[in-house]
Amino acid sequence: MNAPTLEKRKIETQHMTLVSDINAGRETLSRLIHQSRHCVVFTGAGMSTESGIPDFRSPGGIWSRMDPIEFDEFVSDESTRLEDWRRRFEMNEQFSAADPNSGHHAIATLVGRGKVAAVITQNIDGLHQRAGCPSEIVIELHGNATFGACLNCGARHELDEVRAIIARSGLSPRCDSCGGLVKSAVINFGQAMPVEAMERALDLAETCDLFVVAGSSLAVQPAASLPLIASRQGAHLVIINRDPTPLDDAAEYVLRGNIGEFLEDIA
Repeated sequence: MNAPTLEKRKIETQHMTLVSDINAGRETLSRLIHQSRHCVVFTGAGMSTESGIPDFRSPGGIWSRMDPIEFDEFVSDESTRLEDWRRRFEMNEQFSAADPNSGHHAIATLVGRGKVAAVITQNIDGLHQRAGCPSEIVIELHGNATFGACLNCGARHELDEVRAIIARSGLSPRCDSCGGLVKSAVINFGQAMPVEAMERALDLAETCDLFVVAGSSLAVQPAASLPLIASRQGAHLVIINRDPTPLDDAAEYVLRGNIGEFLEDIA
């Protein structure tokens, strides 16, 4: 007998079910993923904190110790560009020292088995790719801090190359291809969101039948609107997070606890 498929729910008032028991949460999530034809996973900072990477906005995070650098400041001031690169090198040492956790590996396994169609992430650390998710199915809404890109032509520049240029010349790097400014491929405050990534994410939110949020506070727009869009289009919405989020009442299930514990046995 074929397994039942997950139909899009009718758009109607529903009651959120809060699940704190790990086994019950695993059973619920496993059933929904197994029955889904088009599951999308959306990850936030909580996914990376389980690998030891601090949340930017939490106490002890980078923004509690220093003000973020605005995009316009980067473009207009050489000393600001050098400071931005100093921070990126420091940040990537932390990223390199971290390993993908059980949640990352579980998602990668589900992707490999065709049970997850795409991973939309707010994270900039590249841990999904290191866990085995193909780069083409990881949609990075806030960019990627593990390499640089020309602001003019988009050419990729590796961080070791950028570090060597700064050490040799004392100046921020310029693109070998067009001479444009090179910046870490992460999205700074005041910088436009990547159009293609947002369009892909919106399309996935509108067409999926299951939208699983893992580790996002759902407080940063426009990315935080995606789960609500999915729910309003009839997708089943599951939120996995240690703390309450503003969209908990819109979810069908809220799994309260560590992401890795809920995900690790499902794959």
